[in-house]
This record gives sequence, C-alpha cells and structure tokens, in this order.
Amino acid sequence: MTGHTLSDAVVAVIGATGALGSIISRELADRGAKVLLVGRSEERLRNVGVDEATIVVADLTDAEAGGAIVDAAKEAHGRLDGVINAAGVVAFGPLADTEDAVIEELFMTNVIGPLWLLRRVTPMLADSKGFVVNISAVVAEKPMAGMATYSATKAALTAADQAMGRELRRSGVDIFDVRPPHTETGLVSRAVAGKAPKLPKGLAPEVTARRIIEAIEAGQVDVSASDFSS
Repeated sequence: MTGHTLSDAVVAVIGATGALGSIISRELADRGAKVLLVGRSEERLRNVGVDEATIVVADLTDAEAGGAIVDAAKEAHGRLDGVINAAGVVAFGPLADTEDAVIEELFMTNVIGPLWLLRRVTPMLADSKGFVVNISAVVAEKPMAGMATYSATKAALTAADQAMGRELRRSGVDIFDVRPPHTETGLVSRAVAGKAPKLPKGLAPEVTARRIIEAIEAGQVDVSASDFSS
C-alpha cells in the first residue's frame, strides 16, 4: 500500500493537547503539514506549539465534532487530507466495581465518538484520497484483567477500523489502526475511575509518536504493539 506524503498535507489531530497528540502535531508541522489542532480548550490548544495551526474547539463525544473539523478545514485550506485521533480515556478495576457512568464514558470517548467522527470526515477525505489514524492500544490484542471496559473499547475500535478499511477501499481512504504498548503519556494518572496496577516502564511518547508518523508515510495501516520499539 502506498504511503501518504505529509508535506503540505492538511491534517487534523484530535486530542492535540495530550502528551501524544501534542507531539504528533509538532512532528506533522516539522514535516510541512498544515495542522488543525482539535480539543476542548482553546487556551491549551494555542499552547501546543504549532504557531500557524488552525484551532478547532470541539469535543469528540459530541456528534457534531466531525462536522466542525470539516468546516474548519474547508474554510482554512479547502480540503482535508488526514485525521489522527489521539483522544482517549481509561479506567481501572474489576467490572463488577465499575459504575455504569464510567462504562458509558469510556465507550463514548473511545468508540462512539470516533465512529461519529468517521461518518462525518470520510466523505471529504475521499476527495483527497486521505487517511484516518485511530490510536487503539495493546489491550485490543491482549485484554487485561482489571481493565475489562477499557480493553473492550479498544478492541471495538480496532474492529471498526478493520471493517471501515474494507468499506472505504474503493474510495481511496486509508484507515490506520495503531495499537501501541504502554506509553508514558500520563494517562494512567488521569484515569476516570480506579487505580492503575503497577505497570512496567512504558515507551517514551516521542517514540510512539514517531512510529505513528512513519506508519502514515509508509502506508502501514495495521500497526501492532510488536511493531513498536524503544
């Protein structure tokens, strides 16, 4: 499969204020991409460090977020070449001890929001033969006890990516499913519920971000945890 040239590409990064999203955004800018920074806080988006980026204040759990991204890309650049979804939430603990609201929040952010997003951005991406990257996780391959809901959301996202990749093959839109191992983004310290188990030291976010960029450029749409290295 052919890769995607990032120089001069118009790429939206969802969750651009996060540890991984912010690094990806700066990497894209360094490669000459025109970046749309997407997140819930305008102030934090302006502090990501991409001076000429287009700011899009939107929440992934809002069904209209994808439409806002499409409108912003159209107004600023007249096209959209790629979308990278780096947003996500995590929770820990046995399923029996996990509140219904927590289960709902994880599925809204990690599955339903990304599906809403795909529905709205893929028509515009078809015009440019563009791409979508969803950052799943190693637990989609190896579900973990004490992380049943999180594992289920990431497995669902990966399944959707694989199905959508087949659905969109004729349109020329590539769907990248990326399943990195544990990465030191600080997400575990911001869990919406529960306490993280003791985890081995994860990859530096710079390593994970660089590998994701390399996959886009190479056209490697399926990137498993074993494809990452420190």
